[in-house]
Amino acid sequence: MVAIAVSELGSISPTPKGTPLARLVGIGKTYGTGETAIAALRDATVDVRAGEVILIEGPSGSGKTTLISILGLLLRPTAGEVWLDGKNVAGLGERALPALRARHFGFVFQGFNLFPALTALENVEIALTMKGSKTGRAARAEATRLLELVDLGPRLHHLPADLSGGQKQRVAIARALGGDPPIIVGDEPTAALDTKTALGVMELLRALATDQGRAVVVVTHDPRLERFADRVVRVEDGLISSITSASERHAS
Repeated sequence: MVAIAVSELGSISPTPKGTPLARLVGIGKTYGTGETAIAALRDATVDVRAGEVILIEGPSGSGKTTLISILGLLLRPTAGEVWLDGKNVAGLGERALPALRARHFGFVFQGFNLFPALTALENVEIALTMKGSKTGRAARAEATRLLELVDLGPRLHHLPADLSGGQKQRVAIARALGGDPPIIVGDEPTAALDTKTALGVMELLRALATDQGRAVVVVTHDPRLERFADRVVRVEDGLISSITSASERHAS
């Protein structure tokens, strides 16, 4: 597992735990119209707070990915509100969304989504440049810092093909941290990893929440990851069926 000291966790000032960062209110998402319409999500309300890890669980097709896609402004809701910085941004035009995504969210996916012809360093560096947060030597220095943060200092110049699954995912996490987004969103980020590596990745994400005050929202099918979560949101048939805290789970 990746062992990270608090002092190594970067330069941002921790946001106090519990600070509201985002909120979904009454979210609905329907695909199609009329008799062929499919309600992927209905009346979903979730708060996202600083310093917390939220797991989104549920069977395949239940609406989990739709939920985090709407949270991350990758998908528009059919109904409801998406609150960021005290504003409902659900109705903003397409031109406003990329800047909001870059400022508020870092994304980590199951398939890593690395450029195969670029080294680990170049994969993170190009993401920083595309976000507009750093360019040139500053981008390279920041990419180096982020990869060292996730314990990949010795692998800076390795191509993805020469990295293990866990190392690829840590490159993806380093890339997601570019620009210091307050919310990290993961769609099955541990699904392609063995148990030991998966727990190491979640330990890293837990540290980012605890020590930097980021919010981490992760879709998973793996109940073993619940040990890292402050809250577990259960989604079934497009509805949030339960939200349980760590204390409630431990008491049961």
